[in-house]
Amino acid sequence: MRQPKNTSDQDQSFFGHPSGLGVLAGLEVWDRISFYGMQSLLVLYMVGQLLLPGHVERVSGFPGFRSAIEHVVGPLSTQALASQIFGLYVGLVALTPLIGGFLGDRLLGRRTSIVLGALSMAGGHLALAFDQTFLLALLLLIIGAGFVRGNVAPQIGELYSPEDRRRGIAFQIYGSVINFGAFVAPLVTGALGQAYGWHIGFGFAAVGMMIGLVVYLLGQDKLPAQKPSSIREKAAPLSKQDYRRLGFLFAIVPGAALFWVAQSQIWNTYNIWVRDHLELKVLNFIIPIPWLQSLDGLAPFLLLPPILLLWRWQAARQAEPDEFGKIAIGCLIFGAATLLLAGGQYWLDGAGRTPLIVAVLFHFISNLGWLFTVPTLNSLFSRLAPRSINATMLGVNALTTTLGSFVSGRIGGFYEQMAPVSFWGLHAALVAMGGVSVWMVGQVYIRSTAAETEA
Repeated sequence: MRQPKNTSDQDQSFFGHPSGLGVLAGLEVWDRISFYGMQSLLVLYMVGQLLLPGHVERVSGFPGFRSAIEHVVGPLSTQALASQIFGLYVGLVALTPLIGGFLGDRLLGRRTSIVLGALSMAGGHLALAFDQTFLLALLLLIIGAGFVRGNVAPQIGELYSPEDRRRGIAFQIYGSVINFGAFVAPLVTGALGQAYGWHIGFGFAAVGMMIGLVVYLLGQDKLPAQKPSSIREKAAPLSKQDYRRLGFLFAIVPGAALFWVAQSQIWNTYNIWVRDHLELKVLNFIIPIPWLQSLDGLAPFLLLPPILLLWRWQAARQAEPDEFGKIAIGCLIFGAATLLLAGGQYWLDGAGRTPLIVAVLFHFISNLGWLFTVPTLNSLFSRLAPRSINATMLGVNALTTTLGSFVSGRIGGFYEQMAPVSFWGLHAALVAMGGVSVWMVGQVYIRSTAAETEA
């Protein structure tokens, strides 16, 4: 049996990086292809088939599951129920990597956790092929995502020594892989779902996850040796300044969550809006609804270089916004993009539907806002959180996605009662409020820091 080996600073066989990065990127690209592919179909599948009479009765455990949800939020229509289920699913997918990472670090080890997670996700995709196992499928997918995502990123970090400058670039590559998966997945699963049915699309996601697992297993000798559970170093007590910074980080959580309310809706009810209002016919071809989601993977690739040039130009003139300012700008840009959807009914084409160009512009402008907001939030939490609880506070940042997704699922239930201008206008207002909230917290933090320095 081959033993995995430790990588070193001299390993540059993968485009100047350790070969293990290629192994982990190969796993992650298939993880994201499977996840985003399934995600792009899920709401459409629930509304178009699973939750309709003749199907929903066959879902094991569904009456009790629906009763539990409606006990909290009240009676729900089919579309509202689908939005609520999707919001819960995405929120829990964002939450479980905290648990999966902890178990990988303290109990199971990274490798075992990733293998279990990949098998669980593949099983979940396969379980979506049957009405009876729908809830089991979601459970397996949530558990699997927790194990895989909670352990891949730390294993990337283990490829590099603390002094290795390639570490930052490695995580940029990691982010690019995620965007590539987000671009490819809706194209493939959308085409398969439209041509052959929902279950073929879900089946492709399962195959993709298994390919990723095979890549990971075959590359074990390129990865760091499995480390035994280490004895935790005694953490230094938090200082008064540490507690002050933690207070400001917790203060921006509500504003960050409001951003994710709007962003999560684009994975959720947005597909229903596209189905109901957008002109998808180009010449004689009907564009599959999930294909629009692929723009969320393409746009960051195209927009990131000019944004970095802009910030460099601003920095040279001492005019670059601080982190709080960038987050606020990003939220306002995202809100402006969402207003395009709100106003879609005012520039209808001859068939009485919103032109396709409106959705294309929305995806590019909203992703411009995303690039200002999400990476900056990650950086802000990483910079301000005390070292002894840095990972925990990064987890708190991830929980803003969970909170936003839960709220987004509930608001998605209002889609049938609200006109598009009101529905999307509400989301534009929420994300803009989130940006203003973060900016206001930032101003207080900057002033208090300056006062503390003077003292």
